[in-house]
Amino acid sequence: MNGFMVTFFTQQDRRHHGAPLADWLVKLAAELGLGGATLIPAGEGVGHGHHLHSARFFELADQPVSVAMAVTPQECDRLFARLQAEGVQIFYVKSAVEFGTLGGA
Repeated sequence: MNGFMVTFFTQQDRRHHGAPLADWLVKLAAELGLGGATLIPAGEGVGHGHHLHSARFFELADQPVSVAMAVTPQECDRLFARLQAEGVQIFYVKSAVEFGTLGGA
C-alpha cells in the first residue's frame, strides 16, 4: 500500500485539551481509525529555536518525543483536517512510503 509516514515532533510538557500533546495524537489516531501510531520518547534533541531539550533524571517535562504514523492518503487528509480544526501547532515530517504487513493474521 502506498501512503505517507507522518512523524510529529514535540516535547513531553506540550499540552492539548489538558493532556500531553503526544498522548493526544496517539488517541486521535485511534479515534480516526488510523492503522496505528507509535509514541517514541527521546533522550535529547534540538528544537526549531536552537534550544537543547533533554530528559533529565529529575525533570522529564522538557523530554523530546515523536509520534509516527503510516497512513493512506485519505487518512492523511482526515488527520490534517482535524489538526487544523483543533488549531494544533506542531512540527511534522511527511514522506511518501510503501507500507504493509507480512505474515499471517
